[in-house]
Amino acid sequence: QVQLVESGGGLVQPGGSLRLSCAASGVIFNIHAMGWYRQAPGKQRELVAAISSGGASTNYADSVKGRFTISRDNAKNTVYLQMTSLKPMDTAVYYCNAAIVSMIGQHPYDYWGQGTQVTVSS
Repeated sequence: QVQLVESGGGLVQPGGSLRLSCAASGVIFNIHAMGWYRQAPGKQRELVAAISSGGASTNYADSVKGRFTISRDNAKNTVYLQMTSLKPMDTAVYYCNAAIVSMIGQHPYDYWGQGTQVTVSS
């Protein structure tokens, strides 16, 4: 009943930029923390960035600090990942994650998007 739909991935040259978006839809009462993860071929999924429910608190993987910025628009139930100075090592499938409460009184449940491919190559 809840879906996360990502968009914005693609092919970009080293040093370029991309902006990923992830919109949550369905039966939503409240969205707690949201985040972006990535998984490169042959590697484990790793946290890239996360943001608190109000947006005041963020945290980033060391490898992306200073280059990526996570933000959210609670009116649109959407989280963004602005990626700059992209490197070939950033190539991966990027997944959106959100802790969502569908009905008042329920505990938040973890939802995942389907993933969007980001390829950094010349």
